[in-house]
Amino acid sequence: MNSNSPSKSAGILWTDLLLVAFLIGFDALARIVVHVPNFSPVLASALFAGTVLRNRPLALLVPVAALLLSDAVLGFDDWRIAAVVYLSLVLPAVVGIVSRRFRVSRMLVPAVLSCSLIFFVTTNFAVWAFSGIYATDLQGLVKCYIAALPFLQYTVAGDLVWAAILFGGAWLVQTTFTRTRLRSSVA
Repeated sequence: MNSNSPSKSAGILWTDLLLVAFLIGFDALARIVVHVPNFSPVLASALFAGTVLRNRPLALLVPVAALLLSDAVLGFDDWRIAAVVYLSLVLPAVVGIVSRRFRVSRMLVPAVLSCSLIFFVTTNFAVWAFSGIYATDLQGLVKCYIAALPFLQYTVAGDLVWAAILFGGAWLVQTTFTRTRLRSSVA
């Protein structure tokens, strides 16, 4: 059968849609359930989706839909802050799409760390600029970032742990499937 056949394409799309639904549901549930602040799988899921989904635009849907679902339960922030949060969590999906040509073992930690830091810088800048909590001067900006520093450790740790779980789990499933397939073809 031709590798570009309609039935194979439909199977790939179906597999991608199932993974997208799982990631969205998992991310939304993880944000709703009481957990350590900022220890969320959304960034790691977006990076994972961008890296593994064959239908690339679906990767952008993962963080947006997960945030919309969980924000519908948790409550929405100021739209300007929310827009920055949403865009900051779409970035890892784009990074995953762009970094597909690299081995996961080489790109994963730098990608997660850079996305985590970009998320920290952009979202806290938005809090400073739009929340009214801090003075809109350099001192206020510095105070905002200092106040947010305790959360950075949870953000980075969560992003690294969830990325390890998602990418490691995918590797484990793929390795197990390949071994099982090889054993059945030999037998």
